[in-house]
Amino acid sequence: MPGMAMRNWSSRKPLRAAPFFLPSRSMTGRLSRFRPMRKTSSTGFSAPLRRSRPPHAIMMGRRAVRVAKPRAAHHIPPMRFSAFLPCLCLAVLPAFGAQAASSGWHHVEGGSIRVVTSGRPDAAGHLRGALEIRLKPGWKTYWLDPGASGVPPTFAAAVGAKEAAVEIGFPAPRRFDDGYAPWAGYDHPVSLALTLALPDGAAAPARLQASVFLGVCETICIPVQATLSFDPGAGTDDPEHAAVVEGAFAALPEPARPGFSARVVEVVDGAVVVEAALPEGARALDLFVAGTQTLALGAPERAADGSRTLFRVPLSTHLPARAAGEELAYTLVTDAGAVSGRLKLP
Repeated sequence: MPGMAMRNWSSRKPLRAAPFFLPSRSMTGRLSRFRPMRKTSSTGFSAPLRRSRPPHAIMMGRRAVRVAKPRAAHHIPPMRFSAFLPCLCLAVLPAFGAQAASSGWHHVEGGSIRVVTSGRPDAAGHLRGALEIRLKPGWKTYWLDPGASGVPPTFAAAVGAKEAAVEIGFPAPRRFDDGYAPWAGYDHPVSLALTLALPDGAAAPARLQASVFLGVCETICIPVQATLSFDPGAGTDDPEHAAVVEGAFAALPEPARPGFSARVVEVVDGAVVVEAALPEGARALDLFVAGTQTLALGAPERAADGSRTLFRVPLSTHLPARAAGEELAYTLVTDAGAVSGRLKLP
């Protein structure tokens, strides 16, 4: 497929919708700034917990705990992680729509999400769709690898007890700095392109369940976990759904090609050095590189070297020997457009 279409967050096992979410050690820092949620009788955790409390404090049980005061309205204050905080703060809500090729909307404080599909599965059982994320003004969400202060979107789907393989395509992101750490994502409504490979015997499923997990941020961050249900065989010719899906795929970066791509030059001094090949007259604006399950990366930095366009990508962890030959997804953004591809480590 065009652009960057990747399995969810490298080889990580997709998250399942559940009343509680226990993060891995690598994600605890990313969840440390999420706010607790109020539990309602009908929908589970559905809204941010609001109590009278001192400014710049969060409620931990019945006690107010002060956290760092942000330096500006758009800054997100870091907080010390509590082992049970994610269990209190997930916005978990099944969104069961009508029998249609899109799910119902799942609403949270910062916006709404739904799954949309269009057309019927092809001969190989592949179905095109989109995860539509409508953000309210001032809110943001994350890219494939948001950096140290975010959570990448994950998407898992199943037809009955059979899992459907899913690839997510991401538009070119922007880089943000909340005063805590730089991160990559989007500050506007965005649709992520989905390619679902339906399991054998499920070419025309009656209903499909999707488990979605992502984060949305303003001056606070809210993790969103939802179960979205829809029928890919219903309303396959809906023009609204077709426009959403086509728009998601049209927004993807083009595949890297000779003369417009990136490659690893060397790994030296705790960083991966990447050289960008650009079309004549084009100017590189940014490079986004996704880490893996075993390799964490910092934000790329421009490196001056005569006429060459070089980026230095810091390694947040020591490069393990087993990382040799591993491939890293990247998106190269220029004033002439964006391309995506894979960087192979030496």
